Amino acid sequence: MTATNESRGESFIRFADEAPPLPAAPAKEPWKVLIVDDDDQIHLITRMVLADLSVDERRPHFLSAFSGEEARRVLGQHDDIAVIFLDVVMESDQAGLLLARHIREDLGNERVRIILRTGQPGQAPERAIIDHYDINDYRAKSELTAEKLYTAAATALRSFRDIQEVDDRRRGFERIIATSTRLYNKRTLAEFVAALSPEFQSLIPGLTGLLFCTDGADGIRVIAAEGDLAAPPGQPLASCLTESRRQDIHRVLRGQNNLFDRDHCVILLPSRTGAHRVAYVTGYPQPKAVSRSLLELFCGKVATGFDNAYLNEQVLAAQRATVYALGKLAEYKDGGGSAQVLRIGTLARRTAQWMKDRGVHGDLIDDTFFEKIELAGVLHDIGKVAIPDRILQKPGPLDAEESAWMQRHVIVGATLLREAAALVDRPTYLSMGAEVAQHHHERFDGSGYPQGLAGGEIPLAAQIVAIADVYDALIREWHYKPAWSHQQAVAWIRAESGRHFAPEIVEAFLGAVGAGDVAP
Repeated sequence: MTATNESRGESFIRFADEAPPLPAAPAKEPWKVLIVDDDDQIHLITRMVLADLSVDERRPHFLSAFSGEEARRVLGQHDDIAVIFLDVVMESDQAGLLLARHIREDLGNERVRIILRTGQPGQAPERAIIDHYDINDYRAKSELTAEKLYTAAATALRSFRDIQEVDDRRRGFERIIATSTRLYNKRTLAEFVAALSPEFQSLIPGLTGLLFCTDGADGIRVIAAEGDLAAPPGQPLASCLTESRRQDIHRVLRGQNNLFDRDHCVILLPSRTGAHRVAYVTGYPQPKAVSRSLLELFCGKVATGFDNAYLNEQVLAAQRATVYALGKLAEYKDGGGSAQVLRIGTLARRTAQWMKDRGVHGDLIDDTFFEKIELAGVLHDIGKVAIPDRILQKPGPLDAEESAWMQRHVIVGATLLREAAALVDRPTYLSMGAEVAQHHHERFDGSGYPQGLAGGEIPLAAQIVAIADVYDALIREWHYKPAWSHQQAVAWIRAESGRHFAPEIVEAFLGAVGAGDVAP
């Protein structure tokens, strides 16, 4: 070797000596092995023989108990013991047998492998023990050589591993079914996305970051993100993720194959309705094949849930558009402003929300009530399409005949909406709308029409829409009156508490409108 080569070699050796060692791979969690025997030597020998045992690169971690009672305490502290070497005769002739029965029947532990050992085989015949106790092996101590002990332990650990994987898979399927049911109950994308994080957390305890994104016409954007991947919804991916993480997502979208790396995974959420979505999970170490298949199965359910929520939103949007179009028929005929029906629906919903937040009529107001009352509020005057224009647009007071004609709109509207509601096999905004259309001119003191209902006889939704309708009428300019200010309208409504309106509805409405921000 030349001097130059020698110096290079020496430099390399010095660099190798001085270079920091590569980080060691984290040690795998050991198998817990419980030795239950009243003989100290048995504990010592078992530990010595099995000290080098390794199954799936996992070593044994030994626990000791010297009686059946002490073993019960250890089992109460460790529910993940893989193998128990169990002596039969300890504080009593059947202490080990009683412990075996306690493990299977009282603790309900079917996973742990029990190897029964006895120094007095004649006292506990093998066939009788096998027939009457749920154990996995039965050996006389005299025949249990070091080789046989090692073989029995290795076999028992592999058996425990296989049972554990099958059981984990079964439980994983059960969690996925339960999770899917909860997710599929979410009716909007916002509700669905909000429910995803806790469901992923329950399936992946080590999760540290979670991001959902979608590949749209304007590039890949965040749907939701938290933890070490936190980013605002709608953000372009380039503004919130590192280049390497973006490359992972692009690779999955291009290749349509999931990516599982050392400390994260990227899973495709294929869509039947448009752009594909991706879930990026950090803090989840490279999973075993079983865990990976369960995660992919779960993400398949999530993909379906995304599509369902999106389609449901589209149906709701089309439904709202149809309702607003119908509401505007009556609005235009009545000479109302372009935002009237939207405003009344919004006020009704906000009033109902105020009541729910304070537990008022909590037995009647739930999340579906909000959506239904908003649409019912839009349709409350649909019956006015049957009223002649000369009456609706008369600049002065109505005479008796004209008033009778005007009052017919509540029956016309209710009849129309009930006929439509009959085409649906469950209560919807149409059935609530029929109630609202018929009863929104009833009064708390019984002086309203068409039936003169009073107090609690008036449907709650009709009472809420009625106060929103009156407020809107007061603050609008009509051909027969000027617009009132918000303060004037509020003062009049407050004065009508207990007469026109129920006091609790007045309180809720005034709480909801606040300083007068009533824009829809």
